[in-house]
Amino acid sequence: MHDFNDSLAKSNLASDMPIWAEIYKKAFPDMVAMVDHRQNGEHQKAGIDRSIIFENSKQILVDEKIRFPNQHGKSYSDILLEHISNDTKNLPGWVCKPLRADYICYAISGLGIAYLLPVIQLQQAWKNNSEEWIKLYGSKPAKNTNYNTWNTPVTAPVLFAAINDCLKIEFVKL
Repeated sequence: MHDFNDSLAKSNLASDMPIWAEIYKKAFPDMVAMVDHRQNGEHQKAGIDRSIIFENSKQILVDEKIRFPNQHGKSYSDILLEHISNDTKNLPGWVCKPLRADYICYAISGLGIAYLLPVIQLQQAWKNNSEEWIKLYGSKPAKNTNYNTWNTPVTAPVLFAAINDCLKIEFVKL
């Protein structure tokens, strides 16, 4: 059973972890700063946890997700795609709702791996493949106090192949 306030507190603690600076410095070697937007407000409502800032003032907006090992210490290697955030209100999850973030940074703490998922292509990949993925991998509830959040686990190779397909555009030959 999940409790929103407990999950939020755990997420806020995770925001302070040094892994984020390590991840972003490796992913964006030219970054000059990162700004935490965990306070409840405009950024949070838009799905933005952090801004990565470059010397030329370009900003990349990131929604951070961290997956911890389960209660038995097992780390999962798949990526849980949240497609329903609240089933009693029928609210879409982050894989299909409008986000202002450029990337989802999905960190699997027990494996020491983070995936940068480009939001536009990730959400298009979900639109193109969700029915098949739900049939293949299922849809699993995360039980909360008065509602469930629904997620579909997809392996990184399958997800990145689908994202890659969204980056290749075929057009009429000239």
